[in-house]
Amino acid sequence: MVRGKTQMRRIENATSRQVTFSKRRSGLLKKAFELSVLCDAEVSLIIFSPRGKLFEFASSSMQGTIERYQKHAKGNQTGNKSSSNEQNMQHLKQKATSMMKQLELLEVSKRKLLGEGLGSCTLAELQEIEHHLEKSVNNVRARKSQVFKEQIEQLREKEKLLKAETARLVEKCGSFQPRKTLDERRQNTTYTDSSTSSDVETELFIGLPESRARR
Repeated sequence: MVRGKTQMRRIENATSRQVTFSKRRSGLLKKAFELSVLCDAEVSLIIFSPRGKLFEFASSSMQGTIERYQKHAKGNQTGNKSSSNEQNMQHLKQKATSMMKQLELLEVSKRKLLGEGLGSCTLAELQEIEHHLEKSVNNVRARKSQVFKEQIEQLREKEKLLKAETARLVEKCGSFQPRKTLDERRQNTTYTDSSTSSDVETELFIGLPESRARR
């Protein structure tokens, strides 16, 4: 009788699932034992049932096999890290080389824009350089005009502020003018009174009364 192909999926029936687990477990443990004996291989097998029960097989020492596995896995990780570091270094070197080439090209282009090293330029390259220079000059002139306009606007704003301040000061000085005139009038009146008093003639004679009578 030909057995059908088993489908690789979870067995829904609990009884059937437990029977299949027991059979396959026994077969797997048997195959591990045969492999260790026939091929002189170090084999360790750990199985946990659905209920958490442990089944294991070790051809030598389970702990020794686990420690050997850990050392081997750690060595592989170190090797992978070293390989990754080498790849990163190689990538960085390539990137640095590319950047150096770009810097050299920029330096050459800068020298050409400054009018240096034009001996090896073709006519098309010279025309391209001329076009770039004209574009740069136009940009500079446009920026220059913009700066002039901004400065003119700033001066106009300052002029408005100065005019307003001047008008305020003139108005303030005009409000004090009548009081100043009244003070001046008072000073002039006092001075006139003093002058009138000083114009009175007085006769003063110094000497004896007799001499004064004889005269």
